[in-house]
Amino acid sequence: MCHLAQQATDPPPELHFGEPLGVRLHRVPVPAGLQGATHPAGHRLHRRLLHEHTVDTLHDGIQIPTCPESHGRHSPRTGFQGRDPEVLVTGRDQRRCVGVGPAQLRLGEVLREDDAVAGTDDDRVTSDRAGGHELLLDAGALQPYGLDKTLRVQELALENKLPYVQLVESAGANLLRYRVEDFVRGGNIFRNLARLSAAGLPVVTVTHGSSTAGGAYQTGLSDYIVMVRGRTRAFLAGPPLLKAATGEIATEEELGGAEMHTQVSGLGDYLAEDDRDALRIAREIMAKLPWDRPSPEPAAFKPPRYDAEELLGIMPMDHKRPVDMRQAIARFIDDSDFTEFGANYGPATVCGHARIQGQAIGIITNNGPLDVPGANKATHFIQACCQSRTPILYMNNTTGYMVGRAYEEAGMIKHGSKMIQAVTSATVPQITLYCGASFGAGNYGMCGRGFHPRFCFSWPNAKTAVMGGEQAAETMAIVTEAAAARRGKPIEKEKLDAMKAQITGVFDSQMDVFSTSARVLDDGVIDPRDTRTVLSEVLSICREAEARTPQRMQFSVARP
Repeated sequence: MCHLAQQATDPPPELHFGEPLGVRLHRVPVPAGLQGATHPAGHRLHRRLLHEHTVDTLHDGIQIPTCPESHGRHSPRTGFQGRDPEVLVTGRDQRRCVGVGPAQLRLGEVLREDDAVAGTDDDRVTSDRAGGHELLLDAGALQPYGLDKTLRVQELALENKLPYVQLVESAGANLLRYRVEDFVRGGNIFRNLARLSAAGLPVVTVTHGSSTAGGAYQTGLSDYIVMVRGRTRAFLAGPPLLKAATGEIATEEELGGAEMHTQVSGLGDYLAEDDRDALRIAREIMAKLPWDRPSPEPAAFKPPRYDAEELLGIMPMDHKRPVDMRQAIARFIDDSDFTEFGANYGPATVCGHARIQGQAIGIITNNGPLDVPGANKATHFIQACCQSRTPILYMNNTTGYMVGRAYEEAGMIKHGSKMIQAVTSATVPQITLYCGASFGAGNYGMCGRGFHPRFCFSWPNAKTAVMGGEQAAETMAIVTEAAAARRGKPIEKEKLDAMKAQITGVFDSQMDVFSTSARVLDDGVIDPRDTRTVLSEVLSICREAEARTPQRMQFSVARP
């Protein structure tokens, strides 16, 4: 997610919460000064338990409020522990806190006097069991005025053409206070998320905790999704509802954990180690997206951290040898800073954002054949780049789409076709660089010359063909042997070997980069060490083209 050599931080300690009715509850602050007040929706709110915060200052200058009784430990008032994100606190927090333990509070229960962790005797809530004051802690479940606020923020984003960043943790519908009108009106949230994305306004979601049903769709209807290891849960039905509806028993992690969604389902695009890391990733995503009109001149930039000379030793001449294309990318992008998209889902297909001499670019490349997850990820990434007006670089290094019974059953043709459709329909400049093999339909899905990329270049080791020569020869040998067997006239091995050698020679002679370049199947063979310079130049040309507004006419100018 950052510099290619950077290591992930250790995950945060495990947090434990009560789970009544499938709802995960966190420690939360109690609303202020509302004893006996009547909520507009008709609910009773209890009086806030008061106690003055002190402030601890961390090494990075971020101020974190704590209760005095904690003696410097962070307040238990939120689900964020240890390194609290900056957005939670700015300066001195004048609110007073109460800690509510997971074993102490359940949805729909009253807060009793002995539930207070901090506060003075005068501040404590007094209530009776029959008419006690309800504490409206609903684990992010839908609330009437929460719905109104969400819809208003979405309206502001749409009207003012702003990107939409949401931090999601929701129990879905509040079944204890269910109102059909809230359920029906709640559909507007999802409609607006789709409208924002279609309007070219990126939707970035950080799913911090458990997000059920509607909360899950808030996540799913996003362009970029960040999940937190060990904390994020996203599912349409939690374990209790799943058991009630189908009888199936599964854990929350199995149903919708962050690692499952970033590796198996593909719902999550980025895996964060903790909440602070998740917010860092969200900021980095927004920083990389030129969703607004690009500035006339590129921003300041740093050169790559690694020497371009090393590009000569990264790519093998034998296309069967594996290579990590991230190593090549690190040697021509600004500061070797590559924000990878969906790193754990379809890992053989590499997608991510970077800059070249300050100019934003999306990169798609291959560490192996294209499979179903890889094709789906690439399709998503292409469309997201179009939304943010980000040019796309395709670095071809693939032997094609995966074949086999399992892949056919998984819909390889269908999903590969969607990728090809995305390439065809892309509305941003597309640049193709043949780096290694570009075989079969992989050439099409990776924007080969037939798909009219704005520019197309090759490295000296590139090879382009419908398939490898040996593969083509072996295929024809099997077909020839089968045909001969049906006629009852087996073919001699010497003749079969000669045919295979001839086919291999034909393919090898035509797939060589100087053969394909001589047929104008690219715009030239470049020295890999010049990649950064060449890409910077063509990106500038593309940017300038977007800024030009020549006078269009219905006819060409004719001479008298």
